Amino acid sequence: MGFEAVKATHAIVASTLLLAAGCATVLDSATGDLAHNLSAAILNQDDPQTVRDGAPAYLLMLDSFVAGSPDNADMLDAAAQLYAAYAAMFVDDAARAARLTTRSRQYAERALCVRAAAACGLDKASYTDYMKILGKLKKKAVPELYTYAMSSLAYIQANAGEPSALTGLPRVKAALEQMQALDSGYQPVNREHYLAVLDTLRPPAMGGDFEAGQQHFENAMRLSQGRDLSIGVDYADYYARTLYDRELHDRLLREVIHANPVSAGKTLFNTIAQQRARALLASADDYF
Repeated sequence: MGFEAVKATHAIVASTLLLAAGCATVLDSATGDLAHNLSAAILNQDDPQTVRDGAPAYLLMLDSFVAGSPDNADMLDAAAQLYAAYAAMFVDDAARAARLTTRSRQYAERALCVRAAAACGLDKASYTDYMKILGKLKKKAVPELYTYAMSSLAYIQANAGEPSALTGLPRVKAALEQMQALDSGYQPVNREHYLAVLDTLRPPAMGGDFEAGQQHFENAMRLSQGRDLSIGVDYADYYARTLYDRELHDRLLREVIHANPVSAGKTLFNTIAQQRARALLASADDYF
């Protein structure tokens, strides 16, 4: 797995583009409605190319909102989410992806710092101090902590060619586990999906915890109730392929391919998940 596995995390990173509530809560009524409607249009689009072409204008709009409200945690959080999701899903150029995810992580850290002063300077903290800082956070900081974990994983993915890339993964996992401890009801599907991928990035012989990973995948699928097709694709890609479980691999992918991708707030990502599922199934004979 190694760095290739980190690169492949684009699907789970991108599936956390949940901006509607974040933007709408921090702006006046007219602008809030615009942000909400734009977010809904992105999430419910069934043509990924349209989003690829149009999303940069939305990034610039969010930059302008942040410039006007530089200490607004909700706006910083929304900007961090979209930058991470766009870079992870649509940007192929490594240098550009690194720039975009750097901005995402900066926005996310600023948002967390605004919400919880104890978290200021989190990126520069040693691992020991990092864990101490996480332990000081309160429930009110959970949304920003979640975005910080997501943007950090996007940053790691974009910088996967750097020797130190994988060293950041334990920090991401620790942030998600602290988020769960503080508020188990916040984004449970995405949290379980993230933890599943993190546990199965590496083969068991290299430290992967596939028993825990499978449980997280099953939890995510149960909580999703079929709305998020990317879970099944990652379950097949990370877990079934690594363990050479062809039967499970093909069953999961066929279920995704034959599912209805249209689901409020998930259509874009489900459409992309089905594209990935077809590609993985087509390559199965060569892999197994």
